[in-house]
Amino acid sequence: MKQAKYIGIAIVLFIVMIVFSGAAYVVKETDQVVITQFGKPVGDPILTPGIHFKIPFIQKANFFDKRFLEWDGDPNQVPTKDKRFIWVDTYARWRIHDPLLFFQRVRDERGALTRLSDILDGETRNAIAKHVLVEIVRSTNREYLTSEDVKGEEAQYLIKIKDGREKITRSILEAAAPLTLELGIELLDLRLKRINYVEAVRQKIFERMITERRRKADKFRSEGQGEASKILGDKERELKRIQSEAYKTAQEIIGKADAEATAIYASAYNKNQDSREFYSFLKTMETYKETMSEKDWLILGTKGDFFKYLQNKKGR
Repeated sequence: MKQAKYIGIAIVLFIVMIVFSGAAYVVKETDQVVITQFGKPVGDPILTPGIHFKIPFIQKANFFDKRFLEWDGDPNQVPTKDKRFIWVDTYARWRIHDPLLFFQRVRDERGALTRLSDILDGETRNAIAKHVLVEIVRSTNREYLTSEDVKGEEAQYLIKIKDGREKITRSILEAAAPLTLELGIELLDLRLKRINYVEAVRQKIFERMITERRRKADKFRSEGQGEASKILGDKERELKRIQSEAYKTAQEIIGKADAEATAIYASAYNKNQDSREFYSFLKTMETYKETMSEKDWLILGTKGDFFKYLQNKKGR
């Protein structure tokens, strides 16, 4: 009997534990709960953290996150007002503002992300279709440097923008926020993560950029060669001028030295007969040295000037 009694008590305790575990639930600081009974919400959402109770097996606790959540959209091909097709990639931050309405409209986060994609992608497409590409790319009319030959198709990017990327982003957020509130969702922020041309247009742009860079490189190279030629020409002209002045100065010095030498020779020649004879002898000896070598044979006449000093050698 005692054993049967213990078994019965154990069974009762087990049932009580099961009932208690099915009735009690814990709400964390980051959670909010909607209680449903047979799939339909009952009562107000539970927002305060702690231990709470519900009817076991009949009621169910549906937990939702209080924190900021992420929506990362897929890149979409969108045409701009100036008929340029671009890829637009967006992302947003949102949170569950009304958990009861959220549960009734979208059930869970997966459903919320699907509805957000429909709303945000649509509003993004509408906003971009109303603006030209330069408005979507730039945010302010900042000062920038341009080359003098920018014209034609490139000149359109130099226009003054009216709205800009930041304002367009704000307009998408303002248009989508009321629609998401109907789902119990508060849209906190939206940004254009990436904007790019479609592949076909991107290749043409790259080719034009390469051609433009090469043209400018050829222009700079040509200007550099012209400047180099000018520098070399100036160098040659300056070198010839310096050489000419140096040659002129050298000739003047040589002429002056020759004049002084001639004056010295003449002065020495005119002093006396012996000096004149010695000068003649000296110049004759220099002539012998310059006109004859060890291998030369010279036949002299007795009356020639070369033989004169040899003839008078004994008399001297």
